Amino acid sequence: MQMFAKKRIEILIERAVLKRLTDELERTGVSGYSVAPLAGGRGRAGRWEADGQIGDAAGMFALWCIVDAARLDDLLQVVFAIVARQVGLVSVSDVQVVRPERF
Repeated sequence: MQMFAKKRIEILIERAVLKRLTDELERTGVSGYSVAPLAGGRGRAGRWEADGQIGDAAGMFALWCIVDAARLDDLLQVVFAIVARQVGLVSVSDVQVVRPERF
């Protein structure tokens, strides 16, 4: 097995702009990402929960992707152009991706 240094970008964002975000990630060549609904949390505006909402149009989602460090700055500009105008959070961390040697 080999380990490769990468950057993990995690984005918490409102459902209303999730499609716009995923469209932009795909347009910029991000080859994969995952999305999951969030049940609740606490932020600057206080505590929130998804329970009791009518539908999921106002819900929050977590999206994460793993990219090469060389692409990080350009990708963050694309992400922040969308997230900066909404309720959301972007975090970046160092990760190691494990692959077989013949990958």
